[in-house]
Formats: sequence, C-alpha cells, structure tokens
Amino acid sequence: MQRTYIARQAIFDRHNQAVGYELLFRDSADNQFPEIDPDVATSKMIIQNHIHGDIEALSLGKPAYINFTEKTLINKYPLMFNANSIIIELVGHEKPSGKLVKILEYYHEKGYKIALTEYDLEPHWEAIFPFIDLIKINIEKINPKRLPTVVKTMKPFNIEIIAEKVETRYQYLSLVEVGFNYYQGFFYHEPEIVEGQTLTPIKTQMLELMSETFNSPIEYEKIANIISHDVNLTVSLLKMVNNVATGTRIEITSLKQATAYLGEEKLKQFVSILALSKLTCNKTDEIAKQSLIVGRLMSSIASHSIFTSVRDYAFITGLLSSIEVLLNMPITEIVKTMPLAKPIEDALTHRTGVLGELLDFTTNYVTGQTQDVIEQINSYELNSETLHQEFIEANLWCQQLAG
Repeated sequence: MQRTYIARQAIFDRHNQAVGYELLFRDSADNQFPEIDPDVATSKMIIQNHIHGDIEALSLGKPAYINFTEKTLINKYPLMFNANSIIIELVGHEKPSGKLVKILEYYHEKGYKIALTEYDLEPHWEAIFPFIDLIKINIEKINPKRLPTVVKTMKPFNIEIIAEKVETRYQYLSLVEVGFNYYQGFFYHEPEIVEGQTLTPIKTQMLELMSETFNSPIEYEKIANIISHDVNLTVSLLKMVNNVATGTRIEITSLKQATAYLGEEKLKQFVSILALSKLTCNKTDEIAKQSLIVGRLMSSIASHSIFTSVRDYAFITGLLSSIEVLLNMPITEIVKTMPLAKPIEDALTHRTGVLGELLDFTTNYVTGQTQDVIEQINSYELNSETLHQEFIEANLWCQQLAG
C-alpha cells in the first residue's frame, strides 16, 4: 500500500491571521511515480486520501490551497471539492495556453477561486487575469520593487498578491509597503532571539499555570491560587464550569472547587487554550494551534508505541514545543522559569532522550520536514495510516477548541 501524508503551510494576512493553508503532498523517500506525471499524481493522491472530510480538518476550516496542473484541471479534479473549501493553485505553466484560458474561465464561472504561482511578470499572463483571484510572488526570484507597475495592471481585476518565501520581519514590513495582501513562510523559520529579554509577570504566571496543570498528580489548590491572581482567568474558569454544568445546578464556593469540578482532562484543555492565548498577544495564534496539534499527536503516538514510557510527559512537551517562538526568547532562559521534569527540559532544550526523539519526529511530521520521517516511521514501528488518522484527529480537536 502506498504511504501518504500531508504537510501544510499557513498563509497570513496583514494582521498575521491565517487565511488559508497550502497543503504540501509528501509520499516516499524517492518521490517516484512510474508512468504518472508527478503533479497529476499529487492531485490524485490528495483527492483519494483526503476528500472525505479530511481537507477541512487539515486546513482548520480555512480554504486549502491545492496544486493543479492543466491536465488535472481538464480532468475536473477540482470539482470533487466544494468551491468554498479550496483555492485552485496553478502549477507547471510557463505561459497560458488557449486551452488553459478556457478551462480557467470554466472554473471561475463555477465559483472557484484561482491562484497563479510561478508568475514571472511577463505580459502574456494578462490573458488569464479576468479569471484569477490571487497571484503568488516568490520574492527570492522577483524583486518586489518591480511590482508597482504590474499591480496597476491587476487592479481592474481585483487580483490580490501573496508574497512567498518571507523569512524575516524586515522583509514583511517592506512588503506591506509594496502592497502585498498576504504572506507565506514568515512563521516557519527560526525565531529571532532577543538577548537579555525577561518574561513579564503575566507570562511567567501563564508558564507556571501550564507547568502545574501537567504535573502528576494535579494539585488543584496550587492551580486555583495561580488563577486567582488574574481576573480574566478567573472569569474564564467560571464560564468553563458553567458550560460543562449545563442542565445541572452547581454552586461554586472556591476556585479550587471549580478546578476540581472540571476534572483533569477539561482543566488541561482550559489551561492550554487560555495560557497560549496570553502568550501570543503579539503573535499570530497559528503557532499556538500548531503547538496544540503537536502536543495532541505526541500524546496519541505515545499511547501505542515504543514511546509509552514518556506518555505522561508527551502532551505538555508538545504544547511547549514552540514556546521559544512565542516568547522570542532562548529556550534555556524560558525553562528556568518553569519547574519542569528533567525529561521535558532535556527534550525542549536539546531534543535528547526518548521524549526528545518523539518531539523531533512529531514536529517534523506536522511541519512537513520529511527528509527523515519515513525512515523514522519504520524505525519506530509506527503504522503510517494510523499516524495520518491521528494527525487528522489532532487537527479536528484543535479546530473544536478554537471553535
């Protein structure tokens, strides 16, 4: 059986909010499809493996950008998806043929949005401007300073532009001035480290809350004490209790009672969402979502594999996997503020130990860094189909929490 899985990369607007995801097909180490065009095979495999509800789960309810060649468009592959759930991303075209113009008009009339990639500023692309909605600009290949004139040509057609390969905040700010609408790549690179930065009291409090919640056994009195120092947290906790207690009369007399009433699982969900939202006040919540997905998937993998020995640590480790990016601080400084178990600290700072291996593998799987993933799947004796399904479930869980 062919092993397949999907990675993704978010596309952000000017407010750093995710507006969609490009789904990145991954298959085997050699990426060979005998007697099948690679782009055709990519589209077919996405359809075969992910059409039954998986696309919306993978893109967390946002539009999914999927690559289609002229041949796949002619074969009507996009029609297998709801027009609101995908963006048709054109690939493999050096210039528009008459046939391509006609097929794009067909999809445009059916309500599908279309994005042009591999754009090179040549005027022959203007033939398809009436039928496309977005154009991707690879800023490593095209100097953004050349764009203002082209943007004027696009304006009558309300075409928006996406910057690809955005790697630094300086690039992002300069691209906003040029007139880009969306950005891809910015939040999937190494964090910029600010030397000497310290945590604000509220962030220290949030890290302490997360750490206490994932201790075993849970000490509800300690958690209640931390929550009591923040009015918003207190209100949110009581709202959560009210939601859980729908149809049941419950009188809360203390925050300790409220935390205990929620129980371990719901309390962890509550703390995960609230704490991460507090930590990401100056960042997109996309990183927080990825952390939740990594944590959930790590926990799932550890429940039925050679990683069972670190099952108790798996979720909190995944949850903290992007904390360096969220706080813009070295992880070595962050862990000093948290009473973490040694395996968690070692996994986060050095990716060592069994927990570090699990974190490294899961992060690579979720973010699409697939060079070693297939070899690791075999080495850890994991079932690729089960792993993919658990990834889908982690995405659905995250989507429901963000609800």
